[in-house]
Amino acid sequence: MDILRVPAESMLRSMPSEHLALPQRAGLQDVVLQLFTHRSIAEPILVPAVAEPLLVMVLAGSARVEERALGGEWKSAQVQEGDFFLTSAELPYEMRWQTQGGDTFEVMHLYFTHALVDRAVHDLLGSQVGPIRFLDVSGERDDLVRMLLEQIRLELIKRREPSSLFVHGLAQALAIHLVRTYRDPEAAARRSNALQAYKLRRVIDLMEQRLAESFSLADLAEAAQLSEYHFSRLFKRATGLSPSQYFIRLRMDRARQLLLDTDRSIIDIGMEVGYSSPSHFSQVFRRHVGIPPSAYRNPEHG
Repeated sequence: MDILRVPAESMLRSMPSEHLALPQRAGLQDVVLQLFTHRSIAEPILVPAVAEPLLVMVLAGSARVEERALGGEWKSAQVQEGDFFLTSAELPYEMRWQTQGGDTFEVMHLYFTHALVDRAVHDLLGSQVGPIRFLDVSGERDDLVRMLLEQIRLELIKRREPSSLFVHGLAQALAIHLVRTYRDPEAAARRSNALQAYKLRRVIDLMEQRLAESFSLADLAEAAQLSEYHFSRLFKRATGLSPSQYFIRLRMDRARQLLLDTDRSIIDIGMEVGYSSPSHFSQVFRRHVGIPPSAYRNPEHG
C-alpha cells in the first residue's frame, strides 16, 4: 500500500504551535523554511511522513522531546539551542515535548527538494549510486550544520533583499555535508550502467529550460547521444525515475516555488510549467503534491 506523504508546507497544519510569518522570500527552488514557537504538549501529535528530507534546529530554549513509531516505544532526547534533528520518515510517527526552563522553545524547519539532494549525491558518489536515504538523527550537535542553517535563516529573515544565489550556495553546501556525514550506508544501492554524471546534468539542465514545453524523449536522448530506449533505461537507473516522471517532478517543484513566492494566478503558473488546461494542472499537482494548488498557496484555507 502506498504511504501518503505530504509536502513540506502542509506540516503547518500538523504542528499545534505558533508559526512565525516570514517576509516575502527570494525565488528559492531548493529549500523551504518554517519557524515555530512550541509550548509543552502532553498528548502526542501524529507527524505525517513528508515528501522531502527535513532538518530541524533548536533556535532558542530547551525541551525534552519524545518520538516513537506508531505502536512503538518512546525515545527521548534532551535538546537545547543548536541541537538538530534529521529525518526523511517514510511512515507517520508520534511526537510530544516538554519545555524546560521557560514556557516555549523555538525551532526552525528546513526541507530540501529531491533535486538538490540528487545533485549532491551525483557530485559526491557518481551517477551509478541510486537514491539514498538519510540516517535518523535526534537531538545531536554538528557545528557545520548549525552554521549553515543559521546563515540561511539570517539571509532569509534579516536581509531586506535576500539573495537566492547565496541561499542556493548554502543549501548546496549543506546537502553535500549531509550526504557525506549522514547517508545511510545500507540504503543506497549501486546501479551498474547508469547514465554518466555529465550526461545526466546535461539532460536535467535541458529539462529545466523546457518546463513550459511538451516532454520530448527524443530531444533528451539526443542530448545524451543515446537511443531513446537506452537513454530511458540508463536515466531510470541513475535517478530511480523515468525521464517523464522526473520531468513532471521538476515541473511541480517549479510550480510550488511560484505559488509560494509570487502573486501570479494559478492559471499563469500552470501555463509556465506546461499546462494550458487549469483542471489538468490542478489534477497533476494534486496527484504529486497531495493537495490542490489553491490549498498549497493558502494552507490555512485548504
